[in-house]
Amino acid sequence: MRSYRDLFRTPEFTPLFLATGAQTVAQTTSGLALGTLVYRSTGSPLLSAVSMFGPSLAQVLGATLLLSGADRLPPRGTLAGISLAFAALTALLALPGLPLGAVFAVVLVQGLVASLGGGVRWGLLNEILAKDEAKGGTNREAKGGANGGTHGGYLLGRSVFNMMSGIMQITGYATGGALVAALSPRVSLLLAAVLYAVAAAGVRLGLSGRAPRSSGRPSVTATWRTNAVLWHDRPRRLTYLGLWLPNGLVVGCESLYVPYAPGAAGTLFACAALGMLAGDVTVGRLLPPAVRRRAATPLLALLAAPYLLFALRPPLAVAACLVALASVGFGASLVQQERLMSLTPPGLSGHALGLHSAGMLTTQGVGAALAGTAAQLTSPAVAMTGTAAASAAVTLALAVAPVVAPAEADRRGEPALR
Repeated sequence: MRSYRDLFRTPEFTPLFLATGAQTVAQTTSGLALGTLVYRSTGSPLLSAVSMFGPSLAQVLGATLLLSGADRLPPRGTLAGISLAFAALTALLALPGLPLGAVFAVVLVQGLVASLGGGVRWGLLNEILAKDEAKGGTNREAKGGANGGTHGGYLLGRSVFNMMSGIMQITGYATGGALVAALSPRVSLLLAAVLYAVAAAGVRLGLSGRAPRSSGRPSVTATWRTNAVLWHDRPRRLTYLGLWLPNGLVVGCESLYVPYAPGAAGTLFACAALGMLAGDVTVGRLLPPAVRRRAATPLLALLAAPYLLFALRPPLAVAACLVALASVGFGASLVQQERLMSLTPPGLSGHALGLHSAGMLTTQGVGAALAGTAAQLTSPAVAMTGTAAASAAVTLALAVAPVVAPAEADRRGEPALR
């Protein structure tokens, strides 16, 4: 897999790509609409942030209860069912007079449903591109170790999905902002529900039926057992923490766009998506492999640094530039996912990617809740600055962790856990 053109020649890549794009637009449009609706009715930055990113908080429950289904359920039916469930739940949120408690109950259910989606989707992507890579010759398989030659294909494919996500988020936030201003948040929610249904149809009609990647029935016990296997290995554990914590804290900054600029939050979200697009193009296509492998820490530092300037309460134009620059740092996740796949047996790829997705979204939800609480007590600008500082501190700690632990083990005369 050497070019973007090769990706779109791969069977089933394009239908999965288009369906995911429709779901991304639906998600961004509905999130902005719901956050605006809650902020208008409550005036609370905390409740607005949690309503937008609250489904992420439920991901931790899904990761501990449902994630074994990522490799043990048929991908096509599972992805279609998830999109249909989101269509119904988003339409429910559009009901007039829905109590605030009911809104957050629906948000919780959305998070539980979504917790399974990341593992199924990215495991399927890895499977589609792995099979295509295998057709490209045995030399790459011989060099690829336990996982064959799939890492390059998955990295390139995931970078395209991330770029699409950036473009669709720009589209979704721009469209959502216009719809909220011209019509109403409830109409935006209904249109998002229709898009979720379109995504379900695209999955059902565009993908072939596939057997699950692993045998056995999904269960809580199987989920716990596999989570323990994945978490036990120290390099994999540090990779997960790097994927989750700095990213989640910076998303806490993003969750305050509505109270920071109530009339122009869509502009800030669109600029963030534009920066993420630039970062994914750079990492996925432009950086040589030797440079890319060392790029995670600098990119994570970039992710947090521009938000420190929000302490100065910059005007909208400057804030938009800072947001776009910071979001280039989201490209670090591609480097980290490539490392995660190199550390994971192929039979656990869906579960491993699902755990990454669920953990990332959970920490994003926690970051939104923490940032919203800080904004409630101080101001959105102060809360964004503090949250960014915490992200930078975590990045520094994770950067030195692989060096410190072996050194401490050597001083004790013990083998380091690697």
